[in-house]
Formats: sequence, C-alpha cells, structure tokens
Amino acid sequence: MVDSNEWAAIEQVVDRLTQSYPSLSQDTVTQVVHHIHARFDGRPVRDFVPLFVERGSRRELAGLGG
Repeated sequence: MVDSNEWAAIEQVVDRLTQSYPSLSQDTVTQVVHHIHARFDGRPVRDFVPLFVERGSRRELAGLGG
C-alpha cells in the first residue's frame, strides 16, 4: 500500500519532469511516471521508490524525444 508521503513525492516527480521535458505533454509525463511507479507495487521497502521512479521515468521520457 502506498502512503500519502509517497504519493506526494510521486506528484513532485511529475512536476519536476514536466518542467524538464517541456516538449512532452503533462499527460504523457504523468502516464510514464505512473507506469514506472506501478512496477514497484507489492515491494515491501518503499523508501527509495520515488527516486527509482524518477530515474526510470527520465530514461523513458528521453527515449520519447523529450
């Protein structure tokens, strides 16, 4: 289960990446971030999930031409 602190951190990731990739729509960035975040469902240790999500999202967004 994802707590409110993690959701807040994920939303901050969306905000940062939206600014970092202005050529991509916010919807695209949000979809990528949430897709990467879903990969961590069910994992017991959550401390670094937002960091891993941001790194993975950056790689994927860069591949989209962002």
